[in-house]
Amino acid sequence: MDGNSIHGMGGCPVNHGGNTGMDKPVTKWWPNALNLDILHQHGARTNPMDADYNHREAVKGLDFEAVKADVKALLTESQDWWPADWGHYGGLMIRLAWHSAGSYRMQDGRGGAAGGNIRFAPLNSWPDNASLDKARRLLWPVKKKYGNALSWADLIILSGNMAYESMGLKPFGFGFGREDIWGPEKDVYWGSEDEWLAPSEGRYGDLEDASTLENPLSAVHMGLIYVNPEGVNGQPDPARTALHVRETFARMAMNDEETAALTCGGHTVGKAHGATAELSIGVEPEAAPYEQQGFGWHNPDHGGSAAKSFTSGIEGAWTKHPTQFDMGYFDYLFNYEWELTKSPAGAWQWAPVDMPDSEKPVDAGGSGAAQMPMMTDADMAMKVDPIYNEICQRFAKDEAYFRDTFARAWFKLTHRDMGPRVNYYGPDVPAEDLIWQDPIPAGATDYDVDAVKAKIADSGLSAVDLITTAWDSARTFRGSDKRGGANGARIRLAPQKDWAGNEPQRLAKVLGILEPIAAETGASIADVIVLGGNVGLEQALKAGGQSVDVPFAPGRGDADDAMTETESFDVLEPVADGFRNWKKDEYAVSAEEMLLDRAQLMGLTAAEVTVLLGGLRVIGANHGGAKHGVFTDREGALTTDFFVNLTDMSNSWHPLDDGTYEIRDRASGEIKWTATSADLVFGSNSILRSYAEVYAQDDNHEKFARDFVAAWTKVMNADRFDLVA
Repeated sequence: MDGNSIHGMGGCPVNHGGNTGMDKPVTKWWPNALNLDILHQHGARTNPMDADYNHREAVKGLDFEAVKADVKALLTESQDWWPADWGHYGGLMIRLAWHSAGSYRMQDGRGGAAGGNIRFAPLNSWPDNASLDKARRLLWPVKKKYGNALSWADLIILSGNMAYESMGLKPFGFGFGREDIWGPEKDVYWGSEDEWLAPSEGRYGDLEDASTLENPLSAVHMGLIYVNPEGVNGQPDPARTALHVRETFARMAMNDEETAALTCGGHTVGKAHGATAELSIGVEPEAAPYEQQGFGWHNPDHGGSAAKSFTSGIEGAWTKHPTQFDMGYFDYLFNYEWELTKSPAGAWQWAPVDMPDSEKPVDAGGSGAAQMPMMTDADMAMKVDPIYNEICQRFAKDEAYFRDTFARAWFKLTHRDMGPRVNYYGPDVPAEDLIWQDPIPAGATDYDVDAVKAKIADSGLSAVDLITTAWDSARTFRGSDKRGGANGARIRLAPQKDWAGNEPQRLAKVLGILEPIAAETGASIADVIVLGGNVGLEQALKAGGQSVDVPFAPGRGDADDAMTETESFDVLEPVADGFRNWKKDEYAVSAEEMLLDRAQLMGLTAAEVTVLLGGLRVIGANHGGAKHGVFTDREGALTTDFFVNLTDMSNSWHPLDDGTYEIRDRASGEIKWTATSADLVFGSNSILRSYAEVYAQDDNHEKFARDFVAAWTKVMNADRFDLVA
């Protein structure tokens, strides 16, 4: 018998690949297959917490001051296995917090600090995040002590705040409340490159025009947070770099003043590390062997010396006193000329001309020897670019102004993806409403809901008008950064009221009838819009022979123009809505791929996508009243007809030259319906078809109605953070 046999069966006893996923995933065999993975991440099966665990309630029980004190204490407790620069981990923790938050991009709201995604691949192994694995490990004793209530996501950002506070900056504020994810975010597109730091040309229509950076990206290279610190494509040119700095920060919703403040304030403390040849540095954490236990970038020259640490390959501090938040950055930047040089690791950087040793920072390892400071190409951009120069000159002349501007920009950077203030906990939450938080006033809850419903029902508005208006108001919600949604009724404000996807003329007509109802009854317009959708849905349910209660929770408020940062809402505009069978234009990606992207941002599962789309089709909610996918002779009634007719083998399906399809009677050849790919994918994709078949069954009419109402209510309440305990 073969020595490797088990019970007479030859071969290895382990199903290679079977316990880590298919060795050839579906998309490897069939690259054009629709990948539903983004709808299936972060589910209950990946979450180790108890089913009844409520993170918001747990956070409320934290001893906030004790947590802050412990974090601040560890900053000056240097560890032999990773010694602190000048005995202070402040610079390292600021970089950890910065790089955790800095992956956020405004275009789709993805990335950012919420969730603690920097713990997982690919971010944990990006070249730009070299050695931040050490920073997370230094924080482990605090995480271990406070357990579930203190998320990694909160702790990482708190460490940056406490670092600044310990080095002399009063932070603008801090909010606890981020909840950890338990695996990497599969829904974030970081770029198409197959190698780290690949040349930037592949990301731009024209590298000389920074605005042509591919959407939704904000970083200039795969594996970087922002710009290349050595210059565009590693070629120093501060004026050119400034243009890319401006674009990449704008894609994070930062203006020029905030960008300059973050650059200068971020580099007022700490140092860059490149005193060791990059070729001697080991592989990143995801490629490291077991014995390194999650550590990457092994540095054989480190020898327990802070001065020998490696991160970016650039070497040196930006200021004379790198553990103090002071004005030293501006003293260096403006009081010296700078010349191009290279670090010991071979990276381009800038060095001051004729700086005496007495003005230089000392060695981070504690020898006391003077060390040459440096500036990156992005730092030099602050001096060379006329707009940034003017801002920085103002900072240099007014320390209070600089401190306040930086503190506010840092708060925005580290809290941008937390959504409105209702999601913030702790003693340091600022009382001020900030425009980028999309503030919404509290809405009334004491009005007569039934009376409002009666007025809506008697208004003369059709069920379709009511349903589509409520849907369009709510569909803007993005779970990625908790923006958008029906609360605030911003669908009646610029820019949303003019979006093509909202059918502006129809929308104006509907709002012209609903707004007086709100005024008469004391309800908010936001509540009336959602309640109107519910009224329309109840009418469609009744027409379909079903009776299901449609839940409603009053309390939405109405935002106004002063509460709305118009430009930042442009990125929320839907350019396609598969649920309403609409595209603003033709795109390189398919309608069904855009449907999944929208659904993931809305927090929907594949089953919820299926039931909502099928129901909206038969109700007749298509954009502009289009008939594609309306597989029913009972339009307006909430029935299972979409699924029944989609799966009916008496039909045949035929593509047309314009990308649409005809559904014909197989026997007679009669055209019965038309469709788009966003309709037929529910019959062609094996996973989606399995859901469609559930609702096509004769015994699931009631289940379909219940499931549709549940999914509808989830969409309407997605931004009601006040409803979560």
